[in-house]
Amino acid sequence: MWSFSYPAKFKACDDGRVMVEFLDLPRVATDGKDAREAMEEAIDALGSELSIRLSRREPIPAPSIAKRGQRLVPVPLWLAPKLALFIAMRDQQVSNSDLARRLGVHERVVRRMLDPQHATKAEKIQAALAMLGKQMTVEVRDAA
Repeated sequence: MWSFSYPAKFKACDDGRVMVEFLDLPRVATDGKDAREAMEEAIDALGSELSIRLSRREPIPAPSIAKRGQRLVPVPLWLAPKLALFIAMRDQQVSNSDLARRLGVHERVVRRMLDPQHATKAEKIQAALAMLGKQMTVEVRDAA
């Protein structure tokens, strides 16, 4: 199972702003005027970094376990299913063409499913994940 939330350190700065740094993605940092805005900016920064990595077919690091004083930042909902598919394909060493054949679609369809800029219907990604023996679920928790 893969968690689509990354731990981050939220630190109050002298000027009152809140700085956010991701432990698993050291080149990603952002801030906000308060904790709420910092979380919104953190979600956006996380989504940007991961979508760039996905577009470039770069490794997606697994999120570490949050430690005391860290908060989990969720991957944006528009991106998480695409990442799940990319990771499942990578782990099983399935190419775009292989998955397309299994699904009975053109390779271009799989390429679009993995494209962060393309709005893919969740059902298509669910079907592709199922073909790889995966099931996509959504979980809602109380906010911390």
